[in-house]
Amino acid sequence: MQAVVLVGGFGTRLRPLTLNTPKQMLPVVNRPMIERVVEHLGAHGVTRAVLALGYRPDQFTDAYPDGTCAGVELHYVVEPQPMDTAGAIRFAATSAGIAERFLVVNGDVLTDLDVSALVAFHDAAGAEGTIALTKVEDPSAYGVVPTDPDGRVQAFIEKPPRHEAPTDLINAGTYVLEPEVLERIAPEGPVNVERVTFPSMVADGSLYALDGHTYWIDAGTPATYLQANLDVVSGCRPVSEGGIDPSATIAGHVSGSVVGPACQVAADAVVEASVLLAGAQVAAGAVVRRSVVGPRAEVGPRAEVVGCSVIGDDVVVEAGAVVDGRRIPELA
Repeated sequence: MQAVVLVGGFGTRLRPLTLNTPKQMLPVVNRPMIERVVEHLGAHGVTRAVLALGYRPDQFTDAYPDGTCAGVELHYVVEPQPMDTAGAIRFAATSAGIAERFLVVNGDVLTDLDVSALVAFHDAAGAEGTIALTKVEDPSAYGVVPTDPDGRVQAFIEKPPRHEAPTDLINAGTYVLEPEVLERIAPEGPVNVERVTFPSMVADGSLYALDGHTYWIDAGTPATYLQANLDVVSGCRPVSEGGIDPSATIAGHVSGSVVGPACQVAADAVVEASVLLAGAQVAAGAVVRRSVVGPRAEVGPRAEVVGCSVIGDDVVVEAGAVVDGRRIPELA
C-alpha cells in the first residue's frame, strides 16, 4: 500500500513556531511530527509514503537523506504552486506513479486510527473513496459528514454553524481512495477535496465513511500542538514516553512537560504542562505553564510565560516580564 501525506501548508496557525520550520517537522516529544505519522502508516502495511511538499521542502529531504522514515520508503513531490488539498493529492499521486488504491493523510493529524480496518471497510463497501471520521464537541471548525446506516456519505458540509450541524462526526483527515478519484480532479490550478471532489462523489453515491472510535488530534494550532505533546507523556496514548531528553539540564521543578535536547531549567524555575524545544532556557525563578518555548529561546529570571503562550525561535523574554496568552514575536 502507498500513501500520500499532505505536508505542503505554511503552518500559519502555528506561527511563530513555523516561521522557519514546517509544522510537520516540529517535534512531538522530541521526534518530528512527520515521523510519527509515517510510523503509524507503516504499522498498517504502508511501504511507500509520498510527501506532497510545498513550504520549505529541503527540511524534509535533509532530515531523511536516505529516503526512508520510520522504515517506510519516502518519495518527495514538490508542488510548483499551492494547489489546495485535491490538487495536491492529484499532483503527488500522478507524479509518483500511483495507479492502485492508496491512502491520503493530513500530515498534522496524530491518531491511533486502525487504518487496516478502514481499508477493509472500504473494500467491503465497494467504495470509490472512504473517509475516517471522528467525533468532536464542536464540529463548526471542520467538515461534517452525515452518513446512512451503511456508511454511505449523504452530504459533506464544510464548517457549518454549530447549531446547524447534522452530526458531530467530522472528517478526520485519513482517506482510502481508488485511482479513479484522480480523474475527478482538474489537472491544473488549486482544487479543494472537501468542497469540490468529495461532494461530487456524494452525488454519485460512491463516498463512504467510518467512525474510527479512537484518539485523534489536529496538531495545527498552539493549543492542540501542546496537547499532542502532553498526551504522549501523560499516558493517554497506547505507549507512554518520557518527555525529558537525556541531554537536558534540570535544576528546577518540571512536571507533566516535554523538555527537548540541550534545554536548561535553572534552580527555582517552574515548568508545568509545557513544551521546551531544543536549546530553550528557563532562568532562575521563572515560570512556564501550559505554553511552548521555541528553539534556543530564553525565559529570563522571574519571568512568567503562561496561558498557552508561544515563544518563537531565539526570542528572549526579559527578566520579570509576564507573557500571558501571547505569541512572541507577535503575528502580523
